[in-house]
Amino acid sequence: MQLTNFVDYGLRSLMYLAFHSDKLCTVKEISEYYGVSHNHIVKVVHRLSQLGYITSSKGKGGGIKITPYSFKLKIGDLIKELEPTMHLVECFNKDSNTCKITNFCQLKHYLYEANESFIKSLNHYTLADAIKNWK
Repeated sequence: MQLTNFVDYGLRSLMYLAFHSDKLCTVKEISEYYGVSHNHIVKVVHRLSQLGYITSSKGKGGGIKITPYSFKLKIGDLIKELEPTMHLVECFNKDSNTCKITNFCQLKHYLYEANESFIKSLNHYTLADAIKNWK
């Protein structure tokens, strides 16, 4: 399994903002810190703002800041919010599934169970836990 770049950048952006929670940050800071596309971070930050995990202010002196609530966010739940479909294989999506063995295949059940275990395991940790050793 591989997380999408969107999820990866979302988690890393939140971690950056959590560590720098004492100040307003910018998308430019985050994109330069991680060496990733400014445009990608803009999209990620927009989504994080929609979800209420960060606040943003525009104009001179504006920026983005993590909300106090976000420190308690569970990592697994964050991943599910940023990647809501979590379709590991084609048959997980009933609308586009064309797999010929879906009706009798048991593998999909095992993969679903593994995916649930993945999220459950990550939910033992919060965003605050993820930045404990940040320097």
